[in-house]
Amino acid sequence: MEIWINPACSKCRSALSLLDAEGADYTVRRYLEDVPGEGEIRAVLERLGLEPWEITRTQEAAAKELGLKEWPRDAAARDRWIAALAAHPELIQRPIITADDGTAVVARSEDAVREALARDGRS
Repeated sequence: MEIWINPACSKCRSALSLLDAEGADYTVRRYLEDVPGEGEIRAVLERLGLEPWEITRTQEAAAKELGLKEWPRDAAARDRWIAALAAHPELIQRPIITADDGTAVVARSEDAVREALARDGRS
């Protein structure tokens, strides 16, 4: 499994601690440094079963500068949202865990981390 993190994020650090406590085999991706492209973001959205606006941190300065709260949230605007996430990775909700079964979760709670572990064949 892979976990997209920002090391400054407390929820990311908590998720890593839980993964370590459970002995999980995972790869860390510091997505602010190793920025996902639009194709990767599309793939993760598909795995999450979410739309790009559902994983966007709308309180970030970049979101306010772009006026994201005013953007339409529909199929026609989907590519625009994905492009914004690729151009401004700090807007991507974190942490995101991709499990080996092809699914993913936004792991902001202990339950979500445990869900990813279960999907990965643990717990």
